[in-house]
Amino acid sequence: MPGRVSRLHNIDVVSELSGSGAGDGRVTGALCAAVAQAGGPVAAGAAISQIISRWVPHDALRLVGLNPAAGIGLGSFSFWHDYHPALISALVLNNYLHGDPCSTSVLARRDEPVAVVGAGGHGDAGMRRLLASHGVSGELRLLIRDRHGPWGLLGLLRGEGARPFGVEECRRAQLLVPALLTALRRYVTAGPLTATAPALPTGVIVVGSDHTVRSISPQARAWMRLMWPGTGNGVPDWIADPFWVGLSLHARAHARDHRAWQPALCTPAANFGRSILIHGQPLDEGGDGDVAILIQAAGGSMLLPSFCDWYGITPRERRILEHLYDGAAPKQIARALDLSAHTVNDHLKSVYGKTRAQGRDELIAAISG
Repeated sequence: MPGRVSRLHNIDVVSELSGSGAGDGRVTGALCAAVAQAGGPVAAGAAISQIISRWVPHDALRLVGLNPAAGIGLGSFSFWHDYHPALISALVLNNYLHGDPCSTSVLARRDEPVAVVGAGGHGDAGMRRLLASHGVSGELRLLIRDRHGPWGLLGLLRGEGARPFGVEECRRAQLLVPALLTALRRYVTAGPLTATAPALPTGVIVVGSDHTVRSISPQARAWMRLMWPGTGNGVPDWIADPFWVGLSLHARAHARDHRAWQPALCTPAANFGRSILIHGQPLDEGGDGDVAILIQAAGGSMLLPSFCDWYGITPRERRILEHLYDGAAPKQIARALDLSAHTVNDHLKSVYGKTRAQGRDELIAAISG
């Protein structure tokens, strides 16, 4: 990846930041339009990269969607531009085998959740050699978060020969957080509220101790055809294997230390036409052998935490939704929660407004998956 950053310096980003700023409505609107690209995550990634390059010039970009309910772990959706597949696989494996000085969990503990790996930043000689072997001089990483928790991760690469990311560019990247967070939430909530794709039988993928995919059940292959139907939805073919291996590595880490991220995530319906639960389970107690990855339709208690995060459902509204999903009428919910029926109905109206659900039946269908 030869450095191309010099071609991007024809814009006076300093004067632009000192004017309207990166967090204004124009930037937010542009990013929201970018994530809505009909061409899928690669086309959207290219559009996002073009917007962000006005503030932080770079040669490649990844934008990964997280959500506070799942905590720090793998993303449930992502956008890409010019990241080489082999680099992604190498970073995933290196993080598990050798540790990453600027992993997502490390960024989460910082007052300012931004750092540079490689040239001009953190990382040991091994990390620098890894990046250099893929034609990369450094990566700027920014955790996108608010008081609720993490919503995403932005990664920007510069190729060999490009100048290192600097302190000022880290500051500029942080100014983009509100706009990026809004765009990620808009992507999810602009998607279908209820499932448009079928609920398939649970599928199983086995990842071996050598960190390669060993076997895939017919049911899992059906899920993969739904999730990654060739190039029809713009999802790159290479994304699957690093995803399974990454989840298996998290499962191994959790088996050894239960404080590590629980290896499970719930993808939004905006991704694949329905919410999908994907989780990993080691087939031995120590996490040294094979890992089974299960793929199944998400609904009910599996879906509700992520659903509430993305749609901005409050804790009180969530408790009402739990009772509603169990079949309780508003009066029964009011008695159970020691509220008036009027208050319950007001909360339901608020949820209908946030989700654009046309009524109780559509809302229950959305939670059911």
